[in-house]
Amino acid sequence: MTNIDLTYAPWHKSKASTGNGNCVEVALMNTVVAVRDTKDRGGAALVLPAAEWRSFINGAKAGEFDLV
Repeated sequence: MTNIDLTYAPWHKSKASTGNGNCVEVALMNTVVAVRDTKDRGGAALVLPAAEWRSFINGAKAGEFDLV
């Protein structure tokens, strides 16, 4: 994936976040989704195609990643 400018990305974190520093923020953009650690906002971000992000979210909702 080419470099994506995240300077003005609309970052959001979960409303359920407790503010303890163990969170990620997500920026939903046109064709990609960026994810970053709230403890290192100036650091690297994982950038995924929007379709891959949807697949991840659907899998998480379905329990695909539950630690049994």
